[in-house]
Amino acid sequence: MSSLAGKTALVTGASRGIGRATALALAQKGAQVLVHYSSAAAEAEAVVNEIRALGGRAQAISADLSAADAPHKLAARVVEIVGGRLDILVANAGISKAAPIEETSVEDFDRLFAVNVRAPFFLVQQLLPILGEGSSVVLLSSLAAHAAVGTLYAYAMTKGAIDTMVKHFAAALGPRGIRVNAVAPGVVETDMSNFAKTDAGRDFALGIQALKRIAQPDDIAGTIAFLASDEARWVTGDTIHVDGGSKL
Repeated sequence: MSSLAGKTALVTGASRGIGRATALALAQKGAQVLVHYSSAAAEAEAVVNEIRALGGRAQAISADLSAADAPHKLAARVVEIVGGRLDILVANAGISKAAPIEETSVEDFDRLFAVNVRAPFFLVQQLLPILGEGSSVVLLSSLAAHAAVGTLYAYAMTKGAIDTMVKHFAAALGPRGIRVNAVAPGVVETDMSNFAKTDAGRDFALGIQALKRIAQPDDIAGTIAFLASDEARWVTGDTIHVDGGSKL
């Protein structure tokens, strides 16, 4: 029997990139997956259809996580769909903005923190009634939280906040049997890292990595699926670097 058979999962930002790969990985292990998206409805439905074509269960669910009340609305919709228990939450949705300190606007700064930090914080809060013994929460950190990479100053700060959130949430929720961890990818070939598709970006990424290829979303999704599974039952409060040995 697959390791996640009978489990329910919510993956935010699952219409593409790491989120899409994660939704597919969890479904392949037997989980029912709620595929969250913000605006890419067609892409999210394509992920749902791919999961269903493989015999899995999935449903698309929408929310603009930049809105203050979006986590509350999303959580309420999740409860309507799955009932009284959610086993896996992967808070993958995020945005990035590269800009020098001098050119970072208040609006960009606030939006980065709204989507990357406020949304996962309150999503966990609102889902606590249906998270319980054996549930796993996986957040998305970044290499940028641990090393200076380009001009991602405000974005890097949001991911540093995620690393802090992981430890505090793991300590607070451990007595309930809820595990909380994060993965910290390096450069991954996704829409968020379009520069990795250029010659200059590729050369930069390979120059900071021990493993000499550009990561694909599946490389990250496998670790997330592991953290969601019972195989990681004794892992909590940790941020796992899944970055090909970047900035060693």
